[in-house]
Amino acid sequence: MSQPSFVLIRPQMGENIGGAARAMWNFGLDRMRLVSPRDGWPNQKAVAMASGAGRLLDEAGLYEDTPAALADCTYVFATTARSRGLTKPVVTPERAMEIAREKIAGGEKVAVLFGPERAGLENDDIARANAIINVPVNPEFASLNLAQCVLLTAYEWRRQSVEVAPERVELAGAEWASQIEIEKLSEHYEQRLDDAGFFFPEIKAEGMKLNLRNLWSRMPLTRSDVQMLHGVLRQMVRWKERGD
Repeated sequence: MSQPSFVLIRPQMGENIGGAARAMWNFGLDRMRLVSPRDGWPNQKAVAMASGAGRLLDEAGLYEDTPAALADCTYVFATTARSRGLTKPVVTPERAMEIAREKIAGGEKVAVLFGPERAGLENDDIARANAIINVPVNPEFASLNLAQCVLLTAYEWRRQSVEVAPERVELAGAEWASQIEIEKLSEHYEQRLDDAGFFFPEIKAEGMKLNLRNLWSRMPLTRSDVQMLHGVLRQMVRWKERGD
């Protein structure tokens, strides 16, 4: 699948490069470009930190400066937390990856710039970008670790590229109970509770039974749940009979 290139400008620590690679691979991105890493390249600390994303580092492009790293790109984002006095569109990571997806689908090559850990991108780098990505962080503590910033952007790319259900239930091999199974469970409890004199006074009995049936319908029960609840009630009845 086509994807943006993540360009790390003058990264300082191998550990952060490795952390960025790991964050990219978490979300299916593998196109990293490096511009003048401070401690040289390759870097064993980066490899150690990348864990299973070492292949991404093996294939990373190495460039002398920002223009060389962006030479084949048609649209560039720059990440920064500070106002730079440059007139440019400022977008959230979510909106940036929406734009990236649209442009890549149209055949363009998109890059995202990430600055060095100490002070971020310089204005000379940002001036080459078409738009700025700004993460809505705490204004009193806006500094993000390099790998954190990469992860946030990569996550938004993944959200734009893959349909993910906002909520799901892990059934762990179980199956949802059918309506007839829940109906039988309701009848079982209603019968036993009636025998025990639970539905009292009589004038309130119908309303109490209705509430009980409504309770079962609100519960997301699996077949295993239904079988267990039947068993609980049977055991309680046996226990009472033994006590008599």
